Amino acid sequence: MNRPDVAVRERAALGEGPTWDPAAGRLIWVDILSARVHTYDPATGRRTVQVTEQHVGAAKPRAGGGLVVNLRDGVGLYAPGGGAFSWLVHDPVPGRRANDAAVAPDGALWAGTTRYAEGDPGGGTLSRIAPDGAVSGTLAVGVSNGTGWSPDGSLMYYVDTPTRRIDVFDFDGELPHNRRVFATVEPGAGFPDGLTVDADGCVWVALWDGAAVRRYTPAGALDRTVALPVQRPTACAFGGRELRDLYISTARGGLTAPHPLSGSLLVVPGAGQGLPQPPFAG
Repeated sequence: MNRPDVAVRERAALGEGPTWDPAAGRLIWVDILSARVHTYDPATGRRTVQVTEQHVGAAKPRAGGGLVVNLRDGVGLYAPGGGAFSWLVHDPVPGRRANDAAVAPDGALWAGTTRYAEGDPGGGTLSRIAPDGAVSGTLAVGVSNGTGWSPDGSLMYYVDTPTRRIDVFDFDGELPHNRRVFATVEPGAGFPDGLTVDADGCVWVALWDGAAVRRYTPAGALDRTVALPVQRPTACAFGGRELRDLYISTARGGLTAPHPLSGSLLVVPGAGQGLPQPPFAG
């Protein structure tokens, strides 16, 4: 496997949620605490930065163009071209902010939240947001992070970071059930954060404070570790025209002596074969 390289040199306080947008041929990711949505076209090098209404945990493409964004006070929609903003779900909770999110095979958004205060036990949620804004399937969690689905859509993988686990659910097309442990990250190796699933059904997970991304087989066995120069990778996703390159968001916030690349968007060319990610259907 190739070594990690720098896709975009940045100083993101809390980079998160890389997502490949096939319609536009670009990668989307966010800096949560700077309230910015970044895009990057690897073919041309073109970049854009959009400032959002509030702290933004995730931004995903919509089927009709524009973005769905997981914001501090709920889920919102941007019209194509960075146009008009509207709330789809407005649910402000004092002390709570948005975190990672993912689009399910049916086009619904699974949006996560967490508390602002570090060490505040619990207080996070994971909820299904239908294209019409209906909210269902809410789970009470600590720090909601990576969410992804097996290639056939029958399994849903999920990270509640303080548990140090990747859990797996059976997925019936809309709601998860039969939660169980898929893999556990041992103490000293960091905390599981954002994840993605590849075409072989393997789960790739970024390790916050672990300076690495790991790949687990469909049986839950660790079979690959990608060492990184930065301490706090936050999430990973396959991108590029053939979905062969693994993009990794990173953070520099809270570090007393961050590596010069902390906060940048990294890439491992030819890391594997990703799966096409559906756009939000709303």
